[in-house]
Amino acid sequence: MTAAVSPPDAKAFRAALGRFATGVTLVTTRAADGQPIGLTVSSFNSVSLTPPLVLWSLSLGSSSQPYFDTAVDYAINVLAADQIELARLFATRPLASRFDGVEWTAGVNGAPVVAGCAAVFECRANARHLAGDHTIHIGEVLRCEHREVPPLVFHAGGFDLTPK
Repeated sequence: MTAAVSPPDAKAFRAALGRFATGVTLVTTRAADGQPIGLTVSSFNSVSLTPPLVLWSLSLGSSSQPYFDTAVDYAINVLAADQIELARLFATRPLASRFDGVEWTAGVNGAPVVAGCAAVFECRANARHLAGDHTIHIGEVLRCEHREVPPLVFHAGGFDLTPK
């Protein structure tokens, strides 16, 4: 006989998840009119080496959700430790002005590649899966690059500013 177990409340669940340190990314794409779209995302992981696949997830309530629901191409920009202000900007500024003053170039398929990042994965949408209150996006990596700099890390509800 198995004992009945209640799921954790949202506050306890979030606190436990906060014990797992993660990198910080900007996921970027272009709207149909060419406008750059992006947001701060910490839910990023590798999936497969062959073919090269990565995943990230996006809240169904995000203002960016409609753009990524239809995006064919996007870039996952892994922020460097000195890019904390970009993480904050893309998490808090209104969607239409997030790229104001941000240096970027168009990647292989047009998705914005942000300057100075620790790594960039340029992806083509491979699959989307609805899971709870998020969509899990799986992307096939078309091109990637990296620099030998420390990444920005998020842990326990804040940025880890410990010198590396």
